[in-house]
This record gives sequence, structure tokens and C-alpha cells, in this order.
Amino acid sequence: MNNIIKKIVIAGGGTAGWMTAALLKKVLQQRVEIQLVESEEIGIIGVGEATIPPIQTFNSVLGLHEPEFLRETKATIKMAIRFDNWKQQGDSYYHTFGAPGTTIGFSAFQHYWLRAQKQGWNTPIWDYDLNYLCCEAGVFGKFDGKDPLYQVPYAYHFDSALYGRYLRKISEQAGVVRTEGKIREVRLNADSGFVEALLMENGSEIQGDLFIDCSGMRGLLTQGALQTGYEDWSHWLPCDHALAVPSERFEKTLPYTRSIAHKAGWQWRIPLTHRNGNGLVYSSHHLSDDEATTILLSNLDSTALAEPKPIKFKTGRTLQQWNKNVIAVGLSSGFLEPLESTSIHLIQSAIVRLLKHFPNAGISQTQVDEYNRDSKHEYETVRDFIILHYHLNERDDSEFWRYLRNMPIPERLAHKIALFQETGAIMNDPGDIFLDSSWLQVMMGQGIMPRDYHPTADIPGAEQLQSMLARIASAKRQPLTQLPSHDEFLHQYAGVTRAGINRG
Repeated sequence: MNNIIKKIVIAGGGTAGWMTAALLKKVLQQRVEIQLVESEEIGIIGVGEATIPPIQTFNSVLGLHEPEFLRETKATIKMAIRFDNWKQQGDSYYHTFGAPGTTIGFSAFQHYWLRAQKQGWNTPIWDYDLNYLCCEAGVFGKFDGKDPLYQVPYAYHFDSALYGRYLRKISEQAGVVRTEGKIREVRLNADSGFVEALLMENGSEIQGDLFIDCSGMRGLLTQGALQTGYEDWSHWLPCDHALAVPSERFEKTLPYTRSIAHKAGWQWRIPLTHRNGNGLVYSSHHLSDDEATTILLSNLDSTALAEPKPIKFKTGRTLQQWNKNVIAVGLSSGFLEPLESTSIHLIQSAIVRLLKHFPNAGISQTQVDEYNRDSKHEYETVRDFIILHYHLNERDDSEFWRYLRNMPIPERLAHKIALFQETGAIMNDPGDIFLDSSWLQVMMGQGIMPRDYHPTADIPGAEQLQSMLARIASAKRQPLTQLPSHDEFLHQYAGVTRAGINRG
């Protein structure tokens, strides 16, 4: 029997489906036939409007021209997330894509900063982070050269529906076949249990060798046909509802996402060039839908353009993201609330992982097991990073926040927090998509001040240490006056006007 994968069928479009189609076709070229099935009648959630820096690699591999991408998706630059009211009411901190300071000898920068703090040095650690300084100044620019002092890692805010359409155009031009219609039934092989075909409502049949489930939370193939099972994480992350609403764009476009904690959840504000994306993630056990609607609409910075769209979810992961000949990509593989903008990245990493383990002469269970092991680990590390924000709160204004502060947390996360509290060190977990600087900023932003630092930070004399830190802080500020505003950059680089409409 010839088990070579000759045809891939993608069930579902949207961001997940078209990202999958675009990258598989780009890498595998004519080696396989790719057919995507979607229905215009089935809506997409389409709230994933913020990303993390690896999206640049994805776009680059596809050969996307960045200025065109920015125009096509109404995108803006994202350098950070600003967290308001997470530690306590009135507190704010940034989680940037940059890193404070620079490499100094053997130890990470924070150890030198911690020693200086004990000597009375009171400059916040974010003052050594160029991403933070750019966010506060509202400026952005691309830097030539490899000097780590002047690296500004960035991602994007974009309209995910427009991104899906943009990738659809590219995919179809490359040879991906799109079929319009609803799936009526999934036919399984009686002996192997593998999916053989999708039976459509119009009576047609779509056969394939490998199936990608991009059907969203329904998990039409993964859960509906294969009954894969789901691991529920709502005891750690109790938010289970969201409301999303667009609003008019700001006069000044911020180069960062805002995450604002409320009494039973949090609100996002995402700036695009044609509108703003807003939403409220909340626990229905602690907040009614009417209360959530009131909180969201009364905390918009601009006029709402539609009625809030409700979304229900259960945080967790599909037990086997690759089951038989079906791979779950996107929301069919699990759900983690978009606190750290990981939804689109998890689509990207799932496709890259599939390509890494793509079967040649047939599906190997060893291959499947390795894929699932990596997927599970990635989901768990992202989960732990999100739990970190909630658990390290000092709020006492609701049962929601008190529960999260006092709940038992995963052992790996508890160890990571304790290590940083005691020594200032950060355990680098293999496969974690968040770098040490991310963990550093969130743990310090949520109020942890380590009790100790690495002994190599004691090597410079007191005056030498303070002089070194002052030079770094001054160097980080040096480019700010030379950079354009975020809006000026979008206009100069991508031809976007202040109204968000393309020139010409």
C-alpha cells in the first residue's frame, strides 16, 4: 500500500486555514496537492489582532513585502503590551519585546541593576529598555546594524480577517484550491479510524491523505469525528467569556497593546490604522454578561462602531493535537486567552512543527508522538506565563483576584517564581516562546523584587557600576529624538495616511 501523502485537505479558512495553506504550499510546492474547504456562511472569531515578533519570520518566508502587508491588513507596529491595574489598582508596567540593558560579562543585566538598587540607585529597570522608551515617546524606526543597544524587536497589530484574505489571495495564486461549502459529515476508515473524506452538504465528496482541522472551537474533525478529548485548565484560568467590539481609531496611534485589568477579567485595546480593536475577557462566574457589556462600553477610548460580539470558550488544550491523520491547528487545538497575543503564533508554530515532522512515506506513530509532545510542552509554557500575570496580583477588590492569588499553581511555574524571588535568576525552559526578558518584566512588573543577585555583579566598584549603568541609560535614550512618530513611520514607510487609507 502506498502511504505517501499526496493530498492535504484543510477544513476551515480564516487566519488559521490560510496561514496553513500559504506556508505548506510555499515549502512543499508541487510535492502535494492542497485543498481548503470553507463556507462564507460560517463566521470566524477574528479577534486575534495582536502578534509577537516571530510573525516577521513567517511573513518573510512567504515573501511578503512588509509595506504592502501593512497596507493590506491595516496594520500598526507593536513593541510592547502595557498592563494597567494588574498588580494593584492604578499600577502600570510594560512587557516589551526588548530587553533592559545589554550583555555584561557572565551575568544577566538585572543582577548588576539589583546590586545598584541595594546601593540606592533608583532608576527603574525599564529605563534601560529602548522598546519601553520608544513606547513612552510614541516613536518608532528601523535601525541599521547589529548593535544590541539599538535593537527594537517588534510585531504587529492587524485586522485578522484582512490578513486571512491577503493570504488567501497569495495561496490561490500559488495553486491552493479553495472549495466553498459546508461539511455535512466526516467519513472514517472502518479499519484504521483515519479520516477518508469530507462529505459536503451539496453531495460532493472531498478525499485526502492528511487533514488539517482549522474549524475553530467546534473541532469538527478533531473532537467531532475523532473524539480526541480535551484537557480543561479553567481551574487556573477561570475566564470563560469575551466580548469584542471595534471602535473609531485614535488621532494618535499607540505602538503598543493595552491590557487593563477589571474586577473579574481584563480589557484589550489594540490600535489599527482604520479602527481600534477592543474586548473584555471575563469570568462568567464572577461577572454577568450585562455587567461585562457595561464595563467594556464605558471604558472605550473612542466611539463603538458595532454591538459587542460575545465569545464563549474553555481554556485548555486538545489532548492530541495530531490524532491519526488529522492535525488540529488554531482554536481546534486548544484555547489560551489572548493576554500575551499568542493565538496567531500558536498557529504559526503548529504549521512549522508539522513541516518539521512532515511524513514522507506514510504517517509514523513515533513522529506523531514527538509532534504531540512538543505541542503539549508549548501550550503548557504559554499557559504558565499567562497564569503568572494573574497569580502575582495584590488586588483585594474581588473574589476573582483573591482566588487567583491564593490558588495552587503548576509546579514548574512555582519553581520559576521562587528561583527569581530568591536569586534574581530566571530558569530558561527549553521550548518556551517567551525569553528571559519577558519573564523578568512581568515578574518585576507584578511586584517581585529578588532578595539576591549573582556574585559577579559585585566585581565592579560602586562608582564603576553606577557610571556603567548611567552610560547604558544615556545610550538607550540617544536615538529617541531622531525617530519619527509611529504615525509618521507608517506614512513614510507604508504610505498610510492618518485616516488609515492608502496613498494614491
